[in-house]
Amino acid sequence: MSEFFDALETREPHRRETELMAALPSLVAHAQAHSTAFADILRGVDAASVTTRAALARLPVTRKHELFERQKAQRANDVFGGFATTLRGPQMRRIYASPGPIYEPEGPRADYWRAARAMFAAGFRQGELAHNSFSYHMTPGAFIMESGAHALGCTVFPAGTGQTEQQLQTIAELRPDAYLGTPSFLRILVEKAIETGSDISSLKKGLVGGEAFPPSLRDWFSEHGMDVYQSYATADLGLVAYETASREGLVLDEGVIVEVVRPGTGDPVPEGEVGELVVTVLNEDYPLVRFGTGDLSAILAGQCPTGRTNTRIKGWMGRADQTTKIRGMFVHPSQVAEIARRFPQVRRMRLVVSGEMANDRMTLKVETTELAEGLAGAIETVVRDVTKLRGEVELLNPGSLPNDGKVIEDARSYQ
Repeated sequence: MSEFFDALETREPHRRETELMAALPSLVAHAQAHSTAFADILRGVDAASVTTRAALARLPVTRKHELFERQKAQRANDVFGGFATTLRGPQMRRIYASPGPIYEPEGPRADYWRAARAMFAAGFRQGELAHNSFSYHMTPGAFIMESGAHALGCTVFPAGTGQTEQQLQTIAELRPDAYLGTPSFLRILVEKAIETGSDISSLKKGLVGGEAFPPSLRDWFSEHGMDVYQSYATADLGLVAYETASREGLVLDEGVIVEVVRPGTGDPVPEGEVGELVVTVLNEDYPLVRFGTGDLSAILAGQCPTGRTNTRIKGWMGRADQTTKIRGMFVHPSQVAEIARRFPQVRRMRLVVSGEMANDRMTLKVETTELAEGLAGAIETVVRDVTKLRGEVELLNPGSLPNDGKVIEDARSYQ
């Protein structure tokens, strides 16, 4: 039995990068020609020239709130806001509604979200029965996993959410091999099974998503006889990354191009630095180009010990949208980035808000190679110009700030 889902997982990295970059021009051109949203967003872009990561990084980032705003503005004519290129009928199998609502299309391809790759890495195999506890109501979570399971040749029990006792009964009687769902609900099932004496011993493996999955919870499942792995997927993009038996970060899916950018900008950060995940998905039905997920992560050095050669990320490390209200004014990460852009000698910035409610103190901590008093004063002037608020500036040596992706830190006391 192969250790890998397909040959793409073990491609020589340079070959993978070459093939991904070669796919970009046609994807961009297709988005411009068939998506009215990207015809506007990418207006003036020469698709044929987008053949490198540097060229990709010059394109604008589209974030979820912008997708929602375009959809809302066009509700009467196009619920997808011009982002989908497929039409209702044979080319659009389902339509989903995520909170907002944001509407997402499902195209006709088998394993449309590419989830089978993550399931294979988690040990799912043909002929097994998967107990799927993701929600089958409006959102695509359950269908993302079900389509992947079917692509592997698995049978699926559509458990959905809730009804813990009934779910335990079906597990005891149907004897499924694997679990799909959130880690928190799996824990509820295990704890309830222990309390009631229900036999769920057939569950030996699982693939979870939708929530943080700390190592402590992973180890707890292992102590109860289950090897549980995590996946990172979204309703817009499908699978982005997945865990392997090495338990060392998440390996990127083969159908996406991932960048890590400084929050509030579209500027890629160095390898290892925490930033926002920006994803371009090779999906012509819903060709999201540089889609900002709003999630924080970082690129890990080296390759997965399992032999998979694609890039790895640390996993979910928090949210990138750190917008904070200070003295009645909203301050956004993009404003901190704008301040930094005006000073080439600055490496990183972190705006720290301290004090108590109604007595805010704003300090901009700045990593720079030029620890000159005149620089601090100049930055303070720009802070007032950009944010309309007064703040102090603290100059620091490079490497002084934590590598956690935070651009704005709210350290106020709310007691």
